[in-house]
Amino acid sequence: MTGSCLRHIAIIMDGNNRWAKQRNLAGISGHREGVERIRDVMTACQALNVEVLTLFAFSSENWSRPAREVEALMSLFQLYLKKEARALKKKGVRLKVVGNRRNFSAALNRAIETAEALTNDSEAKTTLVIAADYGGRWDIADTAARLAAQVAAGELSPSDIDEGCFGRATCLGGLPPLDLLIRTGGEHRISNFILWQAAYAELHFTPVLWPDFNAEALTGATNDFFSRQRRFGKTSEQCDPPSNFTSGQGSHA
Repeated sequence: MTGSCLRHIAIIMDGNNRWAKQRNLAGISGHREGVERIRDVMTACQALNVEVLTLFAFSSENWSRPAREVEALMSLFQLYLKKEARALKKKGVRLKVVGNRRNFSAALNRAIETAEALTNDSEAKTTLVIAADYGGRWDIADTAARLAAQVAAGELSPSDIDEGCFGRATCLGGLPPLDLLIRTGGEHRISNFILWQAAYAELHFTPVLWPDFNAEALTGATNDFFSRQRRFGKTSEQCDPPSNFTSGQGSHA
């Protein structure tokens, strides 16, 4: 590719419980602090002209956590939507929630729909995607099922289904391709997060726990991104050298 362009960042927000335990606090305290970081990181992304920030808030597998923790997380999610929707709209941020919503309460689903409708501004320059009750395998299977239904209904031919068609039908279809996937908390895996979209994303793992992840930590991750040469199957000689971009200085397009 020509140069490195950072349009879409995704983050696995890990380490909330460990952050709380280090401070002898209840686990939900770490999640509450983690919610505060969303605002900070969103602001930092806007300063970098990043178009999309996708956050892994609650995975399909997280339902197996203790019932009290799950209930507290759902309440916190609903509260976030009610408190932050107007602030996001004011900052020019469109909110999009992706995942399987069938297990959510009616009240939470209404809160999601209200927040999405409130921020659905065609002139918004930034999109915040929250992946909740989401799994990468679910996304792929759900996409395949919907495309198969279109084929069965005669609306689509099997020969029409290629990588482009499939990608557009996934949860993040229509958004810029994923450039950088960050995982906080020290683990080195992507835990069933946006598997299709992460195929050519750069991966950045940091030991920083999510409640401590701030604009400075994001700058470190983006500087790491711009120091790499993205080849997409080509040889290094066919591609431009890394941009050695320093976040906050000039354009990265």
